[in-house]
Parts: sequence; structure tokens; C-alpha cells
Amino acid sequence: MPDGTLSGRAMSGRATRIMLGRFLVYAMVGAAGTAGHYAFLITAVSAGMLAPVPASILGAVVGAVINFVLNTLVTFRGRLSLGTAARFFATAALAVAANGVLMSALLATFDLDYRLAQLLVTAVLLCATFGINSAWTYRARKAH
Repeated sequence: MPDGTLSGRAMSGRATRIMLGRFLVYAMVGAAGTAGHYAFLITAVSAGMLAPVPASILGAVVGAVINFVLNTLVTFRGRLSLGTAARFFATAALAVAANGVLMSALLATFDLDYRLAQLLVTAVLLCATFGINSAWTYRARKAH
């Protein structure tokens, strides 16, 4: 007979749905930062101002600023605080560095268009930064 409590499996399923929902919002919000990143990247390369890797690195910084504000306000519904900002930008700095390394490696190893390489790098970093930002930056609460 049901006792009104959630079983372990139901709780686990609920927590999974909450995390999946948060990931989907994170990805949608991240699209704005990605748009800023890609706009800078493509403009800088097309105008001959920068090579693809430095343009990608600077574009990632543009995207990180956009993502910080939107993720703080929308995805994780937190307040803008110095501690959150420090954790976010520490994570973003690692992501920017990884972006540069991965872009350099892909472009040096494979005959890829820089835009395709950036799409691949973005997919990898989307998953990595979501994990870090959920667990550490915004210290996501466990579902109850």
C-alpha cells in the first residue's frame, strides 16, 4: 500500500528529469553565448583580422560573459555574487584554454574547416562546463 513517500527509484527518476531539464535550459541559454562567440570568430576570420584559433579564443571570452549573466539569472536562478562570478570565470578560463588547445589540435591534425572544428569543440565543452557549473559554480542543490 502506498505510504505517500517517493521510492528510491522514483526519486532517482525525478532527480534525473530535473538535471535533464536544467541541461536543456543550459544548452538553450548557452546558444546566446555561442552566437556571440561564433559571430566574433567568423567576423574576425572573414575580415582577415585574426587566424581561427586566436579568434576562437577571444570569441569564447565574449561567449563566457554572455553565458555568465544568462546562466546566473535563468538556468541556475542565482544571485550575482562575487563567489559565483569567481567560480564561473575560473571554469570559463579552463574552457577557453581547452577551446584553444582543442581547436589547435583539430586544425593541425585534420583537414577541417575552422567552423566545423569549432562545432565539435563546442559540443565537448558544453557537456564539460555543464557538469562543472552544476556541481561547483552554482552548487546545484540535490532534488528533494
